[in-house]
Order: sequence, then C-alpha cells, then structure tokens
Amino acid sequence: MNDASRTLRDWRAEFAIVLGSGLSGVVPNDVETISYSEFADLPKPTVSGHAGKFALGKIDNVPVIFAQGRVHLYEGHSARDVAAGVRLLSNAGVKRLILTNAAGTLNPDFKPGEWMMITDHINLTGTSPLLGAPQFVDLTEVYSSTLRKRFSEAARKIDMVLREGIYASVLGPQYETPAEVRMLQRLGADAVGMSTVLEAIQARALEMEVAAFSCLTNFAAGVTQAGLSHAEVLDVGKKASTSFAQLLSAALK
Repeated sequence: MNDASRTLRDWRAEFAIVLGSGLSGVVPNDVETISYSEFADLPKPTVSGHAGKFALGKIDNVPVIFAQGRVHLYEGHSARDVAAGVRLLSNAGVKRLILTNAAGTLNPDFKPGEWMMITDHINLTGTSPLLGAPQFVDLTEVYSSTLRKRFSEAARKIDMVLREGIYASVLGPQYETPAEVRMLQRLGADAVGMSTVLEAIQARALEMEVAAFSCLTNFAAGVTQAGLSHAEVLDVGKKASTSFAQLLSAALK
C-alpha cells in the first residue's frame, strides 16, 4: 500500500461520491486532494469537466471521499479500467457508493436542470467489468432501496424536485440519433448517458451499497429541436451542483 492509498484509508470514509461531467462544484472548500496519478492502476481522465483527483472532505462532519472525474469506454479503456476507481475505493474501506453523471433526458416530463435518482438501469455498452471470471452477481436491487428512501425523504425536506427513473448506458462518445432515442424510450429508459452502470456493477460485486443520480443536462436528440453540445452539459451541471450539495447535506447528516 503506497502513501496515497494509506491516506484514503486513514480518512475512514463510509461514503464515496463519484462526480460526473461538470459536477465538481459539489466538493466543499478546504479539502485535501490526491491526484489519480498517485495510483498506478488508476487510469487518468481526458474529458473536459473531469479533474482526475480525489478530494477528502466532510458533509456535516461525515467524512466523504469525492472522486472528481472518471474514465469512459469511449476513451479507449476496458470495462475493468472504467471500474478501477470503485475497486480502489472499496479497498479504502468505503461501504456506500454514490454515483453521479450528466445525462440526456428521454422523458419529456423530466426537465433539464433537474436531478433524477436512478432506480434501475439498462446496460447497452455490450460489456461488463466482471469479464474474465464466472462472477454471477445478483443485480435485482443494484441501486439500494434503503439509500433511495433516504434520499427521497431528504429531497422532500428541502423541497427539491428529485425525479426517479431508469438510466440507459451507451458506449458513446457520439450522442444518440433521434431514432435511437425513440428506441430507448420504448425500452423504458428515462435518461441516457455514457457512464455509471459499469461502476455500479463492480460496486455490487464488491458488496457495496449503491445510489446513483443523473443531472439532466439536456433533452436527448429529437425530444426537442435543440442541438446538443458538451459545453451545455458542463454549464448545466455546474449550475445544478448547488442543489445536489444541499441534497447530500440533508441525506448524510
């Protein structure tokens, strides 16, 4: 165990939060940070909005590890690479993992700028971080009903609109076509993105409790006539960070 790994473990965080595109505003001020480069087995993000560092902070005196950024399949990584951070956090003693992402909304009732708590997912990436071994993990409740109830009650306390729905994970990096969006809607998905699901699978394989949230940054292609851009994703994510930080405070204290 190197010094960086020891620092993570010594923080004794029960919760870790993986932050998606543009969501680093959730991290409190005055935190200790550790670059992903300190960990030999941890790939480094290349996408704008993913800082590539851990932050050790507290939410209402609860120690939390914030993972600022992740890598994706579309950057050329394997599914096992994508989930490397989850294994690292588990080794650091984290028992509860909160995953966040920026996603396109497929549900016309779910508006950009709102948050959706993920109740289930559809893995359309064609891969798994568990490849290579007969590891048959039960995903009946991949997203903890206990944590979902906790966050739902917290949202009501702070009068926050928190949608609940199904997240579809695709390969990317291109956005979906209108025809693909219609397909995803017929499959029952409420939001679509390019992350999170492989991390959730790895976390459940390690017996971690998982909650996941999508920052709905834009309507998916064809839902409206508006075009799509990563700059818009980052801008909406930055603005929505404040409300999510309030939700975390209400849920974790």
